[in-house]
Amino acid sequence: MSSAYLQCIEEACGHRQEKDAVACADCGGLLELVCEFDPFDPDGMRRIWHQRRLSGEPIDRSGVWRFRELLPFVRPGERIVSLSEGSTPLVGTRRAGWWAGPVHLTIKHQGNNPTGSFKDLGMTACITRAASKGVRIVACASTGNTSSSMAAYAGRAGLRAVLFVPYKQISSAKLAQALDFGALVLEVGDTFDQAFCLLREVAPSLGMYLVNSVNPFRIEGQKTIVAELMEQRAWRPPDFIVVPGGNLGNASAIGKGLRELKEFGFIEKVPRVVVVQAAGANPFYRTLTAQSPDLIPVENPSTEATAIRIGRPANWKKARRVLEWTNGMCESVTDEEIFEAKRVLAEDGVGCEPASAATVAGVRKLVRSGKIERHADVVAILTGHQLKDTEYVMRHRPPSEEDRQRLRVEPTLGAVREALTRHL
Repeated sequence: MSSAYLQCIEEACGHRQEKDAVACADCGGLLELVCEFDPFDPDGMRRIWHQRRLSGEPIDRSGVWRFRELLPFVRPGERIVSLSEGSTPLVGTRRAGWWAGPVHLTIKHQGNNPTGSFKDLGMTACITRAASKGVRIVACASTGNTSSSMAAYAGRAGLRAVLFVPYKQISSAKLAQALDFGALVLEVGDTFDQAFCLLREVAPSLGMYLVNSVNPFRIEGQKTIVAELMEQRAWRPPDFIVVPGGNLGNASAIGKGLRELKEFGFIEKVPRVVVVQAAGANPFYRTLTAQSPDLIPVENPSTEATAIRIGRPANWKKARRVLEWTNGMCESVTDEEIFEAKRVLAEDGVGCEPASAATVAGVRKLVRSGKIERHADVVAILTGHQLKDTEYVMRHRPPSEEDRQRLRVEPTLGAVREALTRHL
């Protein structure tokens, strides 16, 4: 039987830990789940995973649990908390690809998950683990997407959800989701980093199970995006996988998934992982550019891409390992560049929240600097749905466009006909 255990990622420590936690009991470093797999027959396993797509079983309809052999921490017969997450589309984008490069650009759109973001992939695994341990209260700090996902899956599992958010710093759409799913919301501090620090201090004494991406089981669920992506591409890896960078859990998960697929012979080539941050919230970019051994934080992160407005990413060490292993890169883009990329994606019929569009803005910048070659095969991960931040869309509509697209017309046939004749 495959098995798994928690281990500190710090080379000088490497402490192996039995009890679930988000930090090493010896040195306080990040933990990761080390999976000891039974030998895989790649061809046979590919067939099994593909056949499950035809199944009517709820566990097989999930794009996470369909690949459950990669998640050996769940015992047979254990309850899985799922909302049929995953199974998100891979979409070609001709206009955006030409604008960004030209490159061969396809979009892996995680906004098509049940709560509208990639967080659902990790949350199904994390809440499943919490429920199996008899947890009653789960908690997170969030810029929005984690909160709505946690609240939904906690509700599904019958758990209480507690949410720490920075005061008036997340979109009302994301906050509404969390409230609708029944979460208790504490608006505290001015930044995600302040809220997260307070939560980590108070959670242990109140028996709250932390489900932010420092929880290693979140990473396990999120890593399955790589298996699904490779399957959709007939197991032919792209040249680059590009992802927005906030708390850097997604980049960490993608790297872990790629490493496991490569180790067991599912893929021969490893794509280069690219992390793109917003210029006003780019601590990882600053750290790598300065070749600093320590994180260079951004004390007051500022960007309209609220999902990645984080100044002290908890998973930066894991993400740095991923970029080193894949020969990856990190780029920083302005809010103006993000807006332009979002506009171009919309012309292709692809909607996303602002943080997602940072990926395409980053590709364009890297092509122009010669770091990504023209006509490269690029997959951009869009992490959140278009309706996650409708305030952003309305705020950025120029008055001239508003006049052309929203017309107040008298309710008469003549007035309607005249308006359509004039504007079509």
